[in-house]
Formats: sequence, C-alpha cells, structure tokens
Amino acid sequence: MEALFRLKEALNQTLFGQEEAIEALLATLLARGHALLEGTPGLGKTLLAEAFAKGSGLSYKRIQFTPDLLPQDLTGSEIFREGGFVFVKGPLFAQVVLADEINRAPPKVQSALLEAMQERAVTAGGVRHPLPEPFFVIATQNPLELEGTYPLPEAQLDRFTAKIPFRPPRREVWLRILTEEPKLPEPQAVDLLQGQKEAREVRVAKAALETITHVAFLTQEDKRLRMGLSPRGAKAWLALAKALAYLRGKPLVDWKELKDAAYLALPHRLFLTEEALYEGETAEGVMREVLRKGGVP
Repeated sequence: MEALFRLKEALNQTLFGQEEAIEALLATLLARGHALLEGTPGLGKTLLAEAFAKGSGLSYKRIQFTPDLLPQDLTGSEIFREGGFVFVKGPLFAQVVLADEINRAPPKVQSALLEAMQERAVTAGGVRHPLPEPFFVIATQNPLELEGTYPLPEAQLDRFTAKIPFRPPRREVWLRILTEEPKLPEPQAVDLLQGQKEAREVRVAKAALETITHVAFLTQEDKRLRMGLSPRGAKAWLALAKALAYLRGKPLVDWKELKDAAYLALPHRLFLTEEALYEGETAEGVMREVLRKGGVP
C-alpha cells in the first residue's frame, strides 16, 4: 500500500496538474480493468502511460493505431524458421499497452484487441497464448475527432472499465509546466497483483449495492437511451468504487467513491437515441439525472 502511494506521488511529480486522472488510472488498474483516456492533444496522455509503466516496473509497448494496421501487428504471427513455424509475439505481450488513437483502427484490429482485453489472451494459428499479468490496456482518443476513421463499437467501449477525461491544467500549474521538465519516475517495488486482491476485499454496504442495481434499472427504462447499463458495466462501477476507496485508505466504500466511480464507469456506456442527441442531451447529463433519481447524494 505504501509503495502504491509513492508511485502515485511520483506520477504527480511527472505530470503536473492531473491528479484526478492519475488517481483514476491507478484505480482502473486496481479494479483489474482497462482505461480509455480522452482529451485534446498535448495534455500528457502518452506521458502518463509511459511514466506509469516505468514507475511500476512493468513492461511497456506503444502502438500507434492507423487505418492500415493489421491484427497480426498487435498479436504477432507465425514465421517459418529452422524447418518449422515459430510464433513471434507482438506488442500486446507487454504488461502495459498504450493504444494511441484507438478509434483510427479498422474493425479487424479492434476485434483482436477486444479478445486480448476480455480474455487476457490472444489466438494465433489456432493456438491460445496467455498474456502477462498484470495486463493493462491504456487507450487514447481525441475528442476533436471523436468518431475517428472507425468509430469504436459499443462492445469495445464496454470493455473499458473507465473513461478518464484529461482536462486542461489549472492556471496556477502553467508556470510549473513552462519552467520544469517532467522526469520519469524511478521504478517502485509495487506488488500490483496484491493491490488488486486487497482492493477487491474492500467492503460495500448493502445500501450501495441496492443503489447500483436501482440506477442500472433506471438506465434501462430511460427512453433517451438506446441501451442501459449492463451487468458488466455495473460490476465495473462497483470495482472502481472499491479501488478508489482502497487508494484513499478507506475500509468501506463511501457515497463519494460511489459517485466518483460513476463518472468514470458510466458515461461511455450510456448510448443516446437519435432523438435525444437532436434535442441536445448528453450521456453525462442523463447520468447525473439518473444518479440523483437513484439516490446517490
């Protein structure tokens, strides 16, 4: 736990003014999930992924997604060597994988990534190859070109435990950004697998579980949404709430963690109807209303 706090502080010293995004990223890993970072270019999304991998001592690969990318560029492929076929591992066989501009990838590539994120394994030549643990996908997309070349399908979005917004830094942080060079943190002796186990053991009151259930049903009944919150989405919400409580040193999930986790787990899972979009509704606006009706203070 102490090593995790040191890692968090080291990341805060590397990426100035993004404390909330850093906490959300660590919580997503502790929830054994994957993160989608969204923000305008130049805010430090790639820097955070690289700094996290170095500070945690995990292996790291960056994949620049382009329309001409092929599935084997991610998973690897079999090559003929010394009288037989040998599987050469692709960049997905790293513990931290940065999928840069993921919404530029064609559907076949997205399917290959989908299997890796869900199954934590890839299949090549009919053979299943397990991925290392912990396995953490950090994807980025630019809100200025949100649809990109190939819009992310609902099934792909649902595999991301959290969508983490990157906002422009506060005014008082700008001077530090302009005058200090960010330094990548030194590797910390962090047992992330143990951290994931301990985060799962954080207690949750029955009232909080009932609230999650109530909110899920409210989203399914809301006429502004094409589909409501799925069981996978509800579990992601709960896992993130536990991870946030663990990071904050709390033995029990409080209403604050439940609400903060909702802002990470829900908006990218709520798909508006065409009529709702035409009327100016937003997923975050609908979420706020549903949380209020569901009893989240």
